[in-house]
Amino acid sequence: MADTRTQLLDAAEHLFGERGFHGTSVRAITDLAGANLAAVGYHFGSKAELLAAVVRRAIEPINAAQDAELDRLLARTPDPPVADLVAAFVGPLFDEMPGGDEGGARKSRLIMTILGDPAEEVRAWTGSAEDAVRDRYVTAFGRALPGLSAEELWFRLRGILAVAAVDRAEVYHEGSPDCPAPVAGEAARRWAITFLAAAMSAPPTGT
Repeated sequence: MADTRTQLLDAAEHLFGERGFHGTSVRAITDLAGANLAAVGYHFGSKAELLAAVVRRAIEPINAAQDAELDRLLARTPDPPVADLVAAFVGPLFDEMPGGDEGGARKSRLIMTILGDPAEEVRAWTGSAEDAVRDRYVTAFGRALPGLSAEELWFRLRGILAVAAVDRAEVYHEGSPDCPAPVAGEAARRWAITFLAAAMSAPPTGT
């Protein structure tokens, strides 16, 4: 059996992804984990620190892979094209959120929570490691797309995260009966890269 800390992380990942930060109580987390109410304070200090631990556990493998992919690109050329940058950024999202896997679906729901939850605690989970990966991609995309403002560039990067997360969750839940079934595997990854590279490369929006 998993230890108490891991059980709390698993329960919190599930509940934060479904209910958001303020919609998830410490008691709900400990009940689902089969732990006593004091366990969150003992292992993490607070619900906000538990959220940070949950998100880092999900995001760190993605960030590490994104960092390594960017290193490989920059070793070939100091100015990679947009499509290659998108592939380096998107690929790890698909690798770490496999479509037919409950763990991948939980990660995708958690990313959607990060993007959409208004709670200040959700905005404050990042640390220097996550900021460094984000800043490297912002710099690389900024060189490849010099006409974009910083604000529009970051808007498009958030769009990459949203598209990947929604697709991964849809694949796991098998989509809507009124729509074609979502596609898992390499085809979906290629489609995402093609679509998102075109979106990133679109001309700047006029003022």
